Amino acid sequence: MQRRLAAILAADVVGYSRLMEADEADTLARLKSTRENLIDPKITAHKGRIVKLMGDGALVEFSSVVDAVSCAVEIQETMAECNAELPKEKQLEFRIGVNLGDVIVEGQDIYGDGVNVAARLEEMAEPGGVLISGTAFDQVERKLGFDFESLGEKQVKNIEKPVRLYRVGPRPRAPSGTVPAKRKAHVEWRRLTVAAMALILVAAGVALWKVLGDGSGPPVEVASKARMVLPLPDKPSIAVLPFTNMSEEAGQETFTDGMTDDLITDLSKVSGLFVIARNSTFAYSGKPVKISQVAEELGVRYVLEGSVRRAGEQVRVNAQLIDALTGGHVWADRFDGNVADIFAVQDVFVAKIVEALRVNLTTTEKTEIARAKPDNIAAKEAFEEGWSLYLRYNAKDTAAAITSLKKATELDPEYGRAYAALALAYFRVVESLWGKELGRDEPYFWWGAHDYIELAKKYPTSLSYTVEALRDVYQGLAEDARRNAGRAIALDPNDPEAHVATAWALTISGEPAEALNFVATAMRLNPNYPSHYVLARGLALFAMGDLKQAAEVFGEGVRRNPDATALFLPFSSVLAQLGRREEARQMLLKFRPGLDQKGLENLPDTLHLSFKWDHEHASVRERLNDGVRIAALPLDVTVTSLEAELETGNPFSQQYAAKRLGWFGPAASQVVPALVETLKVEYLRRDAIEALGKIGPPAQAAIPALVALQNETLVGIYAKDALSKIRGN
Repeated sequence: MQRRLAAILAADVVGYSRLMEADEADTLARLKSTRENLIDPKITAHKGRIVKLMGDGALVEFSSVVDAVSCAVEIQETMAECNAELPKEKQLEFRIGVNLGDVIVEGQDIYGDGVNVAARLEEMAEPGGVLISGTAFDQVERKLGFDFESLGEKQVKNIEKPVRLYRVGPRPRAPSGTVPAKRKAHVEWRRLTVAAMALILVAAGVALWKVLGDGSGPPVEVASKARMVLPLPDKPSIAVLPFTNMSEEAGQETFTDGMTDDLITDLSKVSGLFVIARNSTFAYSGKPVKISQVAEELGVRYVLEGSVRRAGEQVRVNAQLIDALTGGHVWADRFDGNVADIFAVQDVFVAKIVEALRVNLTTTEKTEIARAKPDNIAAKEAFEEGWSLYLRYNAKDTAAAITSLKKATELDPEYGRAYAALALAYFRVVESLWGKELGRDEPYFWWGAHDYIELAKKYPTSLSYTVEALRDVYQGLAEDARRNAGRAIALDPNDPEAHVATAWALTISGEPAEALNFVATAMRLNPNYPSHYVLARGLALFAMGDLKQAAEVFGEGVRRNPDATALFLPFSSVLAQLGRREEARQMLLKFRPGLDQKGLENLPDTLHLSFKWDHEHASVRERLNDGVRIAALPLDVTVTSLEAELETGNPFSQQYAAKRLGWFGPAASQVVPALVETLKVEYLRRDAIEALGKIGPPAQAAIPALVALQNETLVGIYAKDALSKIRGN
């Protein structure tokens, strides 16, 4: 049994049952708002820990009696100021009791006489008052400037010995009877807060303003849940802003960005947190932004900001965690020391942030955080430079990223995350067809990526599992991809790339609807998401057959990033299959400017997609390619014109028509009778069968003819495949 000495604050709402009976919804809303905007910030500021909430009450633990009593008095003073501005029926009053005593610890809960006495004091306190025990009074008598009134010893329920009681009075007034200027400003801002709260409670949606710190500073604009672009997650959510480089020496931006990136990477491994990805927070780099703006745009409650000043081997780091909904400081710390100790400092910061947000850090998470860091500072700086370049998503910066990442592995041959990042960079060259720009053909980068994956596997990290999952996707190994992506998410639940890799694995294995959930998670973690998230989402929709939604997704992706070449071909395919052929053709020409007609028609056969559907769902890939083939056709080639060619009697024209009619899929349903008639012509039979299969369920009329052919030696296998597609199997 674990015991400790603790200061316990117990509080409850006066007349809670009466208030609930009068207006349950309004009472709950006002109590919730009061807790979030007034009480919780006070508890946090005084380093308290909320043990439990009990409807109308709360139990809070402090390590300091001074903090506990100060917090209690500030809560009551604040509530008195708020209530002065509200009608009687809208006022909330609290009773508070504080005791110093021995408690029994069980998990996050506490029990024992220390708690029981605090609860009894709370019951005996006056509305709006604070009652403390003698043990608490002995610790604060000469340390706090409050009036204390002795009430003598009282017998309290279920406690054997009488308890000395003290009523805590208000702060002493100024001798002149006037309010000091600083205090007056504080009161005026409290009145503004009260007015804002009243508007929220009555009209819902007006922003709150709160005083920072002890009330003597300027007002801080707080974030509003109503204005948030994205809803708050169901766990503590945090965005780490790029730390400010305060160094006088040139070239220290990389070191400063590395500090930020490490904190994001480390915090993202904590399963109890929701951490916004680097891509989205670094969009604010060098820009003057408000904490409330960041919180509302990214949909988070907490924002971490800081600064780094480096001079030679000495470094100073300041960091502070801010609750954007209250404007209060949840945690702040500073480090002055040697650069060689920076990794240890980051670990301390992460531990303190996690503690401040009341989240558990598991042993596995601690191990993974430690394992991801190299021993060599220079290697870390080279990695950070390369990683920053890689995240810019263009050919020139990718080439520079490869150079920096290779340097990191040379400085630290056991740098697993750097090997994994190199594999990612090589795969990107293959996906984006940047080989010629980088002086090599794509196969060179393809096989180079495989080599770096094998090196990364020797020093496994969440990133190495992510890149291994991507390799599995490219090879059509869906189950392996799901397993490796699952390992990555287990080690780093906030890594959006691991979620995208899982989405790909699900899409190529015939579960695109589930894949969309993982893409949505990735986009939520990284609101400023890159174009390959759009590709994953668009192709999942395409695999589901939702062409209209897929076109909207691809279209928005191209508008967000006009240079997102990986989107052009699938977007062109979807447009063509929707009948928007002029737009589809223009998208092909944007992908390969200057191509003549022959070059356009050869395009689908000269290019390959990096990812591969498994054998059972390979028809999805074929549909995608068929859409590109339609986009490449001259605009005067239509289903109607091809039907006419099918009936000319010219063998070459007939073969040309039969094959191309299949590309149009269900849109060619009008020619099913003509294709059934074509089955009688031996040299057209296979093309006609495949076309009917691609038309799918609308080709039901062809079933008898295909059944008759399914045992034929040369075309039987194609007839069976077509029947399966038409029947929807």
